[in-house]
Amino acid sequence: MKKYLITSPEFYTDIPEIFTQKLEKQIEKHKPDFVLLRHKETSHYHVLAVAFMQVMEKYPAIKAFIHDDIKLAVELKVAGVHLPSNSFDKIEKAKREKLEVIVSTHNQDEVVTVERLGADYVTYSPIFTTPNKGEPKGVEALSILLAFSDIHVFALGGIVTDKEVALLCKTKVYGFASIRYFY
Repeated sequence: MKKYLITSPEFYTDIPEIFTQKLEKQIEKHKPDFVLLRHKETSHYHVLAVAFMQVMEKYPAIKAFIHDDIKLAVELKVAGVHLPSNSFDKIEKAKREKLEVIVSTHNQDEVVTVERLGADYVTYSPIFTTPNKGEPKGVEALSILLAFSDIHVFALGGIVTDKEVALLCKTKVYGFASIRYFY
């Protein structure tokens, strides 16, 4: 099962020197397959993105993703861009730029739509209980989604321990994405 580490300022900070130390530590500990720089609130995302790429260049086997900024993703030569659920209209542009595309989804209709639009992956959430993210879908709903979808699905939401990962392993999910599990 693929592992998708998502950064967040409350765990990693937005001070580049500290951020890079913490990120490297978590990469070494967890060996993720994908890493997303998701510091939406910072006023100096570009600076943090450069520091992020300095770390990611040490791990060429890991796919690096930038949150929502296609131009920056191209500039930094990352693997791809992770688009929020209100940015389906950016999928085609990202694909023209030869970026891999992950899109946040929260229901089956969104998954079907972004698959048709050419996205490579989706996060589907929340699977388990997670703060401020609504009613969890559960593993059964995830399994139903996986039965009719061909796109690579990352389960997201409330994945904090190996207990949740073990439940996901009973499905055909491509992987899981998390902030807290990796920190």
